[in-house]
Amino acid sequence: MPHTLPTVGPRARWALAAGAVAVAGGAWWYGDKAPYPYAQRRLLDVQLPFLTARRLDDVLRPRPGERVLEVGPGTGLQSLHVAPQLGPGGRLDVLDVQPEMLDHVMRRAERHGLDNITPTRADARELPFPDGAFDAMYLVTALGEIPEPGRALAEAVRVLAPGGRLVVGEFFDRHWIPFGRLHRLADEAGLHLGTRQGAPFAYLARFHPCPSYSART
Repeated sequence: MPHTLPTVGPRARWALAAGAVAVAGGAWWYGDKAPYPYAQRRLLDVQLPFLTARRLDDVLRPRPGERVLEVGPGTGLQSLHVAPQLGPGGRLDVLDVQPEMLDHVMRRAERHGLDNITPTRADARELPFPDGAFDAMYLVTALGEIPEPGRALAEAVRVLAPGGRLVVGEFFDRHWIPFGRLHRLADEAGLHLGTRQGAPFAYLARFHPCPSYSART
């Protein structure tokens, strides 16, 4: 008697399909480390829970006259909020590997009458700035897109002025860095935690270069 395969009903077929999608989605979620694509830029204008402009102000504390670096500005959601607070004597540098993102930010800055934003196309693992150039630096949902986040944090320590501050914002997506991992990477780079706000899945954390570490380097 020939062997026959068991009949699979509609409900089972849906379950198998859902499982396949979950496996594929998991591979995409954990394996994709590319920068957020410009084609999906409209999603970057959505303000995420716990990562609001007010919370960023509380943690970053931008001041008039400061020079600040933003890595991974996206479409400029945070850039257009921070730059005016630096005043005409301050400057916001925005750095990204995608020229399309930088062009987008600069077009928006021009429409808003902002002339204190300077774009730079570069890799966050090799910042093209001198030591101690910035009073503050921030990355909002960008650190996890960098292939070697530890190197980016070490570069932050280098380009921050004594007493400078680094703010990292993370949200639970495919590039998310849990706070425990971030804290370990920061320790290794020579950063100590100043404050943290938000929830485990969406937080902002401020770090400062450790004076003893900076003196050794």
